Formats: sequence, structure tokens, C-alpha cells
Amino acid sequence: MPYSRSADPDQVARLERLLALGRALTSELDLATLLDRILETARELTGARYAAVGVLDERHDELAQFLTAGLDEEARVAIGALPRGRGVLGLLISEPTPIRLHDVAEHPSSYGFPPGHPPMASFLGAPIIIRGEVWGNLYLTERADGADFDDADLDTVAVLTEWAAVAIDNARLLGQATARGHELERALHARKVSMEIATAVGSDTDLPRILELIVTRARALVGADALLIWLRHGDELRIAAVAGDVDVPHDASLPLATSTAGRALDGARSVRIAQAQQLQVNPAEYGMSQVESALIVPLVHRGDGHGVLMAFDHAGEPGGFDDEDQRALEAFAASAATAVATARSVEAHRLRDTIAAAESERRRWARELHDETLQRLALLKLSLAGALRADAVPARDMLETAAAQLDDDIAGLRAIIADLRPAALDELGLAPALRTLVTRVAGGAGLRSEVRIELGDVRLEPDIETVAYRVAQEALTNVVRHAGARSVVVTARLESGGLRLTVTDDGRGPDGAPGEGYGIIGMRERAVLASGRLEVAAGPEGGTCVTLELPPGGEVAMRREP
Repeated sequence: MPYSRSADPDQVARLERLLALGRALTSELDLATLLDRILETARELTGARYAAVGVLDERHDELAQFLTAGLDEEARVAIGALPRGRGVLGLLISEPTPIRLHDVAEHPSSYGFPPGHPPMASFLGAPIIIRGEVWGNLYLTERADGADFDDADLDTVAVLTEWAAVAIDNARLLGQATARGHELERALHARKVSMEIATAVGSDTDLPRILELIVTRARALVGADALLIWLRHGDELRIAAVAGDVDVPHDASLPLATSTAGRALDGARSVRIAQAQQLQVNPAEYGMSQVESALIVPLVHRGDGHGVLMAFDHAGEPGGFDDEDQRALEAFAASAATAVATARSVEAHRLRDTIAAAESERRRWARELHDETLQRLALLKLSLAGALRADAVPARDMLETAAAQLDDDIAGLRAIIADLRPAALDELGLAPALRTLVTRVAGGAGLRSEVRIELGDVRLEPDIETVAYRVAQEALTNVVRHAGARSVVVTARLESGGLRLTVTDDGRGPDGAPGEGYGIIGMRERAVLASGRLEVAAGPEGGTCVTLELPPGGEVAMRREP
């Protein structure tokens, strides 16, 4: 040990202090706290007024950080920009060996001091070498007693930098391990979230529910203060889902051509925003007046851009999003884009089927009116015209025939009106409306019929009654037109709080049907819109059984009959 040359009590005390410091330093794992402790200990052991640690950059040719001790805030402000490793400080970068100077200003490499810099003469510097590579340098200036730094100070700094190297290496390794642990934890979380999205797509294709799942999971993944989903519609992005404490108008939109989000989507690349002005729109217009940073990640599936995820600010934390946040959100966005694309495709398919079913229904009513009512009215007109030209007795007979024909036409129009919206459904409820419907449709087709109603003394909500009536109406129409049946049974009862409606015939059965036409598609759509379920299957004794459950789980709202 260097202190064996003398038994000076001060040197012995300094050695003991260094040993104690070594134990303390190697147990400190926070790098910032560790560097502060090194600086204060160096000043204490050498009597230096000022101490500093310069941390080299990745290329090891200048200082990336410069931490000081002994300077108050006023002095730091007066000095201005911190040194980058020129002049005497650069000697330890180019030649990493300890150096002592009587007066730093007299050295040939000295750059001098900037205005406002406190006077500094004596100087002592030593490199901090970690695993054979210079990590940084320790600088000391101005001994408090006015003397130069001596051999004991040099020995002290040598031991101190060795302890510092070990402690800094430990802290760095811990920091790297912690960062890798956080990155792994985040990756696992992202994978878990992506699996949740994939599972949701497999079991649910409802776009609003998919979007709600995506927006909440994505916000948690990157710790965003708020996260928005914008979906592409033509030449603009429209708000689709929001998570966080923001008040975004439900009709908010962004232009694709002139917004940062639009360009990110068209270019299929993520964009990190450090300042809100870079968004090229005013966030206050979208309920986000305090935005400081943003991360925009496109939702791209098989080359098609469907929208963007837009995260704003770290919740409760300063600073913007980093590379890790971007990687995590991009990995998540890949699964999210698949989910959105699938849900939108299903939604578009449902819409096409619904439109087709509605058009089929319109054509049906058009045929009913044209083939029956309008033709009969045309015949009635001819009959009346003939009566005007006939003698009194033939004219009376013709008018009586026309009146009877008019009664038939009125009955036909009433039947059409009843099919469109039966008054009994509004005035009396589902049970009477179903009985009337079965009597009219089955009776008119010569079918034996039976109606079993078990609804008690309650009225279902109007929307539920309408769906049940329309499904029964379409099912009965299919029985008459396609089943070749002799009888039909309609039941409606409450089960576990929910409505169960069945229409069962004794016809040829679903295997003999030509496939699902627009009638069945329309029934399924009505059931889905009411959060219910429709099943078309073979009946227990042959034929076909159409079963409607509204909704499964017993959530049908009811009102007591007055």
C-alpha cells in the first residue's frame, strides 16, 4: 500500500477512510448517488475546494457528462456551458494517466477559463478505468489550504478511482440488468396483450368491443396519459376509440394529406413527437390542451392502412416516449391491425347482407302491391268505367261486384299494413300479435297451427317485441313457401329472464332447403342487433325448428302490464 512509507496519523486515518469508502461505494447501486458520493469524498480526503467527474461519450473523444461538487447554482449559471474535454481536461482523454499541476492556467494546453469562472490554480486529475477502458475522469482543483496537491493526494485519488471503477461497473451492470428485465417484462406483457387481442378476434368480431380492448391495453402497455385510435375513412382519419382522461368530440377527424398521423399511415412508419407543434394540428381542438409529446404507430394489415394508434405523454412522468415504447407499441399494433381488419371485414359483410336482406324485403312488398293490389285496383277501375256506360240494372250488378272487390282489396292492404307494423303489437303486446299472425298466415295457407305463449303478465320492451315478431313472421313465411309442411307450432316463453321463441314445422327440414336465403340472413341480423342468438336446425320430430333467444343470459328488459 502507498501509505506504508509513513506512519503519519493523517495518512492512517485517510487509509481507514478509503477502506470504509470502498465498502460503502460497492454497496451503492444507484449511479447518480454513487457519483455524488465519490465527488464529496474526494474533496473531503484531499481538501479540494472543487471536484468534478467527466463521463466520456461512446467514441471516447470528448465528455458527454460533467458533474461538479463545490460550485453553487449561481456559479454554475455564470460559467455557462459545461466543458466538453478540451485543453488540460483533454490530456486525460488522450493520455489516461494521473496528472498534477501547480497552476492549470500555465499549462501549454490550457484554454483559460470562461468569464464568471471562479479562480482555480492547483489541479489533480486521474482516469477512471473500467475493465481496461477509460470510462471517465476525476478532476480536483484548489486545495483549501492554498498548497499544491501532494503525493498523498495522488495516492488517495488513485485508490479512490479504483474503488469508483468497481462501484460504477456494479451500478452499470445492475442498471443494464434492470433495463433488460424491464424490457423482457414489457415484451412479455406485449405478447400477452397481443394474445388477448388474437383470442378476442377469434371469439368476437364486434368492432366497437375490439377497439375498446385495443385502446385500453395499448395505453397500459406504454404508460400513456391518453391513447386514441383513429380509423381511416376515405381521405380522413376519424376518431374510433379513446382511453384516458381526455374529452375528444365523437365526430373528430384528421385530414390524411396534411396531418402527421395521416403521413405516418401512408408511409407505414411510426412517428415520435417531442413537441405538440409537430402534430400539425391543434390538440386543444380534440380535447387535449396540455399535450407535450406523442407517439403515432400505424395499423397496417397486409399492406392496407386501417388507422393509427396515437399515444400522448407518459402518465405522471416527464419526457417523451423512447425506443422501447415505440418497439412495444409497434409489436402490439401488428396484432391490433389484424383484429381491426378482421372486424371491419365482418362488419362490411354484415352490412352487405343486411342491405341485401332489406332489398329482398322491399322487392317482396313491391311484388305484393303490384301483382295483387294494383292489378285488382286496375280491374276495379275498368269495372266502374263499364258501369258508367251500362244501363241501370247491369250497372247496379257491376257496382255490387266492384264493391265486393273493393272489400277484398281493402282486406289485402290491411294485411300488408299488418305485416309492416301490426297495431296489436303496439297496443296489446307480443302475445296477441303472435296469435293474430299465426291465424292469418297459417290459416290462409291451410296449415294446422298451435300457439303456446308463456309470458305471464309482463310486457317486453318494444324493440325486443319487434324483433321477436319479425323473426316469427319471416319463419312462418318460410314455412308456407318452402317447407311443404302440414302444421306449425309457435311457442314464446320466458326462460331465466330471457325470451325464447320457436317456430317448428313438420315439413321437409333444413336439409331439403335451398340454403340460407335473405330471409334467414335477415333473422340472424335482427337477433345480433338485439344481442341475441338465432338457430335454424332440424326439429325433434322432423321438419325445421327456428329458435330465437333474446338475449342469451337473461337480460331482456320487461315492464309489468298495468
